[in-house]
Amino acid sequence: MSPSPYAVRVSAPAAKVLDSLPEHAVDIVWDILAAAAADPWGFGQFDTDDEGEDVRYAAVGQLSVTYWINRPLHSLTVLNIVWLG
Repeated sequence: MSPSPYAVRVSAPAAKVLDSLPEHAVDIVWDILAAAAADPWGFGQFDTDDEGEDVRYAAVGQLSVTYWINRPLHSLTVLNIVWLG
């Protein structure tokens, strides 16, 4: 049995960005977050900072999502969304 996915929470600033995105970009954000919820450390990072391993950056094309992994609450909090479209 695989572990349950992490719950996803969206911060207020990220929610404002999400609300302003075109529909296809919103779909991509949720696809990224579904993958992150299933495997929070699955997105490789540019550095090997062990102390910052719980803040992750996931990018797909023109879209990037920064999220924090809250291990005790088994959840992800979306900190920032950037759409270069």
